[in-house]
Parts: sequence; C-alpha cells; structure tokens
Amino acid sequence: MANINDYLQWRGDLPINNKYKFNEIDSMILARFSYLRFDKIKLAKRETIESISKKMAKLTDNEFRYKGDKELITYLGQSERFKNMVVTDYEKTDKREFIKQFGAITIHISDKELYISFLGTDSSIIGWQEDFNMTFLSNVPCQIAGMDYLNKISKKYSEKKLRLGGHSKGGNVAIYSAIRASEEIQNRIIKVYNYDGPGLKKEILKKYLTEKIKRKMETYIPQDSIIGRLLIHKEKCRVVFSVERGIYQHDIFSWQVLKDDLIDIEQNTQKSEEIHRLVIDWLESTTNEQRKIFICTVFELFYSTEAQSFGEISRSLATSLPRILKKYGELEKTDKEVMIQMVKLFAKIYWGMVKERESLRLENYKLEGKAKIKRRAEKLLK
Repeated sequence: MANINDYLQWRGDLPINNKYKFNEIDSMILARFSYLRFDKIKLAKRETIESISKKMAKLTDNEFRYKGDKELITYLGQSERFKNMVVTDYEKTDKREFIKQFGAITIHISDKELYISFLGTDSSIIGWQEDFNMTFLSNVPCQIAGMDYLNKISKKYSEKKLRLGGHSKGGNVAIYSAIRASEEIQNRIIKVYNYDGPGLKKEILKKYLTEKIKRKMETYIPQDSIIGRLLIHKEKCRVVFSVERGIYQHDIFSWQVLKDDLIDIEQNTQKSEEIHRLVIDWLESTTNEQRKIFICTVFELFYSTEAQSFGEISRSLATSLPRILKKYGELEKTDKEVMIQMVKLFAKIYWGMVKERESLRLENYKLEGKAKIKRRAEKLLK
C-alpha cells in the first residue's frame, strides 16, 4: 500500500512536463501543503519549496499538526518535481468574534501556472463551528475570504493560468471561490480540486453554478466519507480507496495511490450513503433559524470549557463536562426547546432509516429463502 509520501519517493525525480504531466496526486500534495506550520518559521515574501523544507527541518515532530506532514515537506524539499516551485502570498486568520478561520498559500508550478491551496479545518472549535455554520448561512467568512484571495492572486499574477484546491473545508472554499469568480477568472481556471470537502447549499448552486465552471471541478472522497458527503455536490465525484475506517478516512495520508493516480472504488459504503441522506433529510426538515439556534447553542457549550480545541476538551473531560452541564442549565428555555426538538428530529430520521434498512434486509432474506426452496424443488423433480 502506498500514499502521497511514497509517491514523492517513487516519482519525485520526474519533472513536470508534457511527458510527466501535473496530475491529481500532485494536486493533492499541494492541497495538503497549506496545512504545514508556516507560523513556526520566518517566511520570506518569496520562497521555494526547497528553502521552506530546510527551515522546517529544524522543527520537532510535535510542532507539526498531523502525522505525515514532516515527511511530506522533507520529501518535497528533496524532490526535483517540486523543490524549485516558488511559494508566495501566505495568509492565515483566526477570529473567534467573526467565527472565521482562513488560510491560503500560492505555489507557482511554472511560469505559466500557479496553484492556490486553501487551508482546511484543524481541530480548533472555531474551525468546526464555521463548517457547521454553512448549514444555515448563505456564505461563511472563510468562503468570502477565499473569493477575495482568488481575486487578489488572479490580478497580481494576471499572466498565469490557475488551479485551485484544498482538503476538507479548504476544498469547499476552492469550489465556492471558483463558482463566484468572474468570467475572466473562470476562463483562466484549469481545474478545481476538492479533497473530501463539503459541498454547497442548494440555493448557492442554483444561483451561481454554471455548466462551464462545473466541468472544471472535481471532488475526491474516500469510501466511508462523512465530511465530503455534507451538503450538495453537483460536480463530478470520484470515490478513492482509503486503508482507514470511518471518520479516519478523512486523513489523505490514508488514501492509496498507484503510479501517478489515485486508486478508485466503485461506490461509497452504505454507512457513507446513510450519513449523506441523514444530513439532506435534516436540512430539508428544518429552517435556517432552527439550525442557527441549535448550532450556535451547541458551540457555546463547547466554548464554556475555555478550551481552544476538541482535543483539549477530551483531555480534560473531568473539568470540561461539569462546565458544559452548568452552561446548559443557564440556557434560555426557548433555546433548550429547540435543542431538544433538533435532537429528536435527528433521532427520528435516523431510526426511520434503520427501520427501512432492516425491512429491506428482511425482504431480501425472504426472497433468498424462496429461491433456495425453488432450487431444492427443481432438484427433486429432476
């Protein structure tokens, strides 16, 4: 089994040219690039991937956010395929008061092309709240920031073609920015890559999505995808093979590659399909206001712990849980009622799906039983 780090060791010595063209794995690597700890180094206005790799070599394993990232930047810095790419225009913003978490960086693939890599969600509470806010807001701050960043970069490097990509929320920002871009910018876009990021709300797609830009967009999701099945996708979707299970498949280091392409799976698992349907049914059964009250209230409970990330909450559960329960007790009666209603609705939709699944299994069991009886009868009559 092999992932993007293995790909860098296999094919990192092959320069990008007409024979060894830029591919989906190259894009996935650059989509991941925005997750690296640029805040831990002194970043010049203009760097190369090789120079960044040398600076990050001084960081300890613990200073990288995720397992695999240190190896990634090490191999990138040694790779003939990537090391001479110029890196510019890094931005990173975290503002709790606006529920905004945004990050982006530009990688110049060549004199003719650049790649905008949008940062996805980390483990911070603010980052996840912004994701969930997509269910009731027409747009969230990171999407608007992404659109502004694309406009700025396309103007600054007006002679270059554009590729946009991101993992998780970064992929969502990439597709949102692309469909909201001007016709002139859309004409310069080569492709938009969304790696297991949520889709968009029905109203946004109806208002802004055109066939022309849709043909340039592609989403990649693992077989058990959860995050990537949220909201609606109208663009082409590829199901790719991950060696992990459930939510852990969101880690793109678990996605498998062969030669210069991702390994495909025919379709998503039943679990992934059910989560997708659960979310769609929930969205169609509730109003924006109900979802707003529910999500904002849930995250207020998390913020009451004074933790910055979900990891901090789980590590100090003995002190976090009493604070959450205390905060819940202080909620307005109307907010509590909405919370209870929403949880009941989720449960109703979920158990309705379970009942339907069991009914289908029973029906299939009966049909299989009848088929066995028929085969036995046919044997006896011979």
